[in-house]
Amino acid sequence: MNTLRKLVHGARSGRSASAERARRAGRAATSLLFVAVLSLALVWHFSGRGDAACALSSAEPRAVAERTELEPDERRTVELFRSVSPATVNVTNIGLYRTSYWDMDVTEVPQGTGSGFVWDDDGHVVTNFHVVANGSRFKVTFANGDTFDAAAVGVDPDSDIAVLKVDAPSDKLVPLQIGRSSDLQVGQKVYAIGHPFGLDQTLTTGIISGLNREIRSKSDRRIRNVVQTDAAINPGNSGGPLMDSAGRLIGMNTAILSPSGTSSGVGFAVPVDTINRIVPKLISGTDVERPGLGVTINERASRFLRAGGLIVAGVESGGAAARAGIQPPRMRDNGDEVYDVIVGVGNRQVRSMEELRDALDGYDIGDEVPVSVRRDGKVETMRVKLQGVAAQRR
Repeated sequence: MNTLRKLVHGARSGRSASAERARRAGRAATSLLFVAVLSLALVWHFSGRGDAACALSSAEPRAVAERTELEPDERRTVELFRSVSPATVNVTNIGLYRTSYWDMDVTEVPQGTGSGFVWDDDGHVVTNFHVVANGSRFKVTFANGDTFDAAAVGVDPDSDIAVLKVDAPSDKLVPLQIGRSSDLQVGQKVYAIGHPFGLDQTLTTGIISGLNREIRSKSDRRIRNVVQTDAAINPGNSGGPLMDSAGRLIGMNTAILSPSGTSSGVGFAVPVDTINRIVPKLISGTDVERPGLGVTINERASRFLRAGGLIVAGVESGGAAARAGIQPPRMRDNGDEVYDVIVGVGNRQVRSMEELRDALDGYDIGDEVPVSVRRDGKVETMRVKLQGVAAQRR
């Protein structure tokens, strides 16, 4: 019996030892497999295959970006910029300055830059008057960097409009499509192109923030029906086009309202209807006219005599004022001089030439307006049909 027990116990011990040896062999095989896989990975990486895999991985995001489609609104904006960019130019104003106080030698010095746009196939470029003011000659640079000399054709300081003529090949002259400003609406999208701070062509977008604004021109005259926009306009944008979503010209960027001198989201553009009325006259050499009465005023005597208005020093024969009954100075039988004094236009008092111009700028040529005239101590109201008066050229 004891012998049988020993045999059974020995058999069991043998099986346990065999199982333990098998488990150890399995763990060793697993470790060897792990080491082999790791070694292969390292060899694969350092042999350059890993770099190829990394390059492939890094290329995948670029491929995805290339396949990404622009939104319809983005595509329209991109196409608009591409189509109008050739028509938008940079204008450099060059002035003449004496090199010293003691001699008469002069040198040309760039004294400012702005923007502009091609008006027609003849090479006329429209910009702001304040961009070209006091310049002796000008240079126009197109979108591709080509630069050409330009000469001033005509200016209208009262509306801050100037026309240059550039000597450029016909293939450079891509005129903008002219729109209208009479039917603009607050809230519609607008696009401005220019060269702010001397940078290359820059596109900014926004909306029409307001209509029928008034701003002062360089000659201190009021510019009426100005378009207000929140599209960023900065120094250098002056003279550049403001366009609607179809790429049509609706205004010329002219001024900003900003204490810091940079865009604060309040920019102003001369309306295209004003531009379209004045530019052809400047090109043809025709006088630009403003609504007037057909009178000459002695402002100095008006102030000296404290007339409380403007003394009429002369009346144009057959003019608007003469037809309405306004009279020039005249002598009474006793030798006293009698003169008419204009004290009001419409519902506005006028005591200076500036106030008279501002009052008349609220009307158009041909409008019939009430003009208040003091004569012999009594104020009479006369209906005057306004005539065109040539604006002062500077």
